[in-house]
Amino acid sequence: MKKSLLLLTALSNIAFANEGMWMPQQLPEIATQLKAAGLKLDPATLTKLTEFPMGAIVSLGGCSASFVSPQGLVVTNHHCVYNSVAHNSTPERNLLENGFLAKTLAEELPASPGSRIFVTSEVRNVSDKVISADVAKLSGKKRVDAMEKNEKAIVAECEKDAGYRCNVAAYYGGLEFYLIKQLEIKDVRLVHAPPSGVGKFGGDTDNWMWPRHTGDYGYYRAYVSKDGKSADYSKDNVPYVPKHFLRLAKEGVKDGDFVMVTGYPGRTNRHRLPSEVAYTFDWNYPAYVKASGEQLAIIARETKDSEDKKLKYAGQVAGINNYYKNRQGMLDSYAGSDFLVRKQKEHADLKAWVNADAARKKAYAADIEQVEKLIAERDAQSRRDFLLSYSSPRLLTTARSLYRLANESTKPDAERKSGYQVRDLPRFKAGVASVERSYDETVDKALALNFLSKYVAQPAADHNTNFDAALGLKAGMKEADIKALLDTLYAGSKLGDKAERSAWLERKPADFKTSSDSFIKAAVAMYDESLKREAREEELGGKIQQAYANYMKAHIAFMNSKGQAVYPDANSTLRVTFGKVAGRATGADGTSWKPFTTLNGIVAKATGTGEFNAPKAELDAIKAKDFGKYYEPSLKSVPVNFLATLDITGGNSGSAALNANGELVGLAFDGTLDSIISDWDFNDENTRSIQLDLRYMLWEMKHVDHADNLLKEMNAE
Repeated sequence: MKKSLLLLTALSNIAFANEGMWMPQQLPEIATQLKAAGLKLDPATLTKLTEFPMGAIVSLGGCSASFVSPQGLVVTNHHCVYNSVAHNSTPERNLLENGFLAKTLAEELPASPGSRIFVTSEVRNVSDKVISADVAKLSGKKRVDAMEKNEKAIVAECEKDAGYRCNVAAYYGGLEFYLIKQLEIKDVRLVHAPPSGVGKFGGDTDNWMWPRHTGDYGYYRAYVSKDGKSADYSKDNVPYVPKHFLRLAKEGVKDGDFVMVTGYPGRTNRHRLPSEVAYTFDWNYPAYVKASGEQLAIIARETKDSEDKKLKYAGQVAGINNYYKNRQGMLDSYAGSDFLVRKQKEHADLKAWVNADAARKKAYAADIEQVEKLIAERDAQSRRDFLLSYSSPRLLTTARSLYRLANESTKPDAERKSGYQVRDLPRFKAGVASVERSYDETVDKALALNFLSKYVAQPAADHNTNFDAALGLKAGMKEADIKALLDTLYAGSKLGDKAERSAWLERKPADFKTSSDSFIKAAVAMYDESLKREAREEELGGKIQQAYANYMKAHIAFMNSKGQAVYPDANSTLRVTFGKVAGRATGADGTSWKPFTTLNGIVAKATGTGEFNAPKAELDAIKAKDFGKYYEPSLKSVPVNFLATLDITGGNSGSAALNANGELVGLAFDGTLDSIISDWDFNDENTRSIQLDLRYMLWEMKHVDHADNLLKEMNAE
């Protein structure tokens, strides 16, 4: 594997163990730190993605997970299987409320449309192929187009291996590019999920909080064709046989024990410019929190009298709530902090270092100045478009995607825009199918009315005139007029019908142009201008990539000159982080935090209703002290959740927490509210991740849900 540009030198200067989402190929270079922290495996084994334990780690495309049996059984978080549980729920058979357990393979249910399990098999540096010598000479949109052409060629060559999904991921702000090759398992089935009173115990009240008592686990199974190939759902498919699966630890972790997490963290922003910090925390996150609060209130109001509507929007509500509290927590941590001041000083120090040497000044100074201007331009545009992004009715968004697909489908596959190639058709079909159990016209109309009313009230300069014309919006419109307009638009469309939506996947551009469907007509009216707008954005994006990559090269060189390593920000690719089980001397609430919670806390919190509605069977088992082998004498109970000094973020949900021997001891599922700002500003003292303790999961499955078939399969009996 081609060595990364970053120099992992003078690692003794790095905060011990806690900070860093490391690429697997970097781990041999921090072997000393891993061993000192307590790892008993050879760190070099963690670079081998097709060997133990990394070969057992998978992505769900937004969450992390792991194989835990030779029959393709996958364990992850409850909130990662939540949409699949909701998709299969009805008011008559409410699996969210009551839980689900398949006692046999035949009882397993198809996961929600579009569900995938991705097994990473290769990571390869392709920087010189994405930005070849010819591409390096280009700027703006020409640069973007040339990079995209190269990336598509790399991906197409990789995907000649049938059944694999390949993507090119950018690192260090577009300074480096790696090809990620993954087996794409398309037949995913729901196997087990506890009741929400276990898997979501504490709900949004306890989300991001400690102490925590949440049984955040769920199970999928991966299926393939009889010849072992990736295949769409079929009753004839068979369970996938992974090359490796995790062994369950026979002994649980204790305070101070080594622990590491392997998974697919989504996004961190630790290398951002000061101006990006200011834009995010002074404007974008406050606006997001306000909009999210409005969404939640509207959905609650519109679904309160219908169990079916509540189930349709359960997944969306859970997602909005999660990020709503996350962003507000970040804002609270940011308020009164010196984060921006420190960022500005660090940036000033970087520029001073660059300008102190003629060669460095020639290499970096112009791009550092340029990137600041370009980022300001991009953020100003994002601010203008903020309400617009919330204002489009969902069926209009669907119509626009379908029309773009129809137009792109007239081109040779290699010339289509990325995201609209033949390889992307399953995603479109899944998106169309998912509308059936995640959309309701009255709810969607209420959301659109709220945000369109705010959008229309904006100054004319913040309007998208093409959007206004396509929908019939006019400056100064009253809410009643907007409501009447929406009533007409929704009444004039048949896209709410499943068969009608599916039919548009096969239609030609001419069919769209002659359609009388109101949302299709609006999509056609917006198309040409949207392409021009996209071209302007790509012109800016190409300039940003060129300048930002060189800024990051300067940043890495500057940090290396001080003896500090620079790991890349998280970007949904496979990473490893390590630390130890540990509480906190002073938590966010001013009290000391013990590293473990126990079943006693469930009893103390249980109310019998709402977010703390622990199942009666669970409470009875606790009352009977039916603890079995999962009892921990030092805690005088069964451990439920534990804290650790692990550097994780969104996307790590469901990640395997492993002990020093690479055995499963729990699942990462959350962080603490005052430390989630570590996505931007890592705080070694405060940062704690929250893990589900394996002992609680197995106790619940054995003594409450009686999932003996799964326990036997995982060799956990």
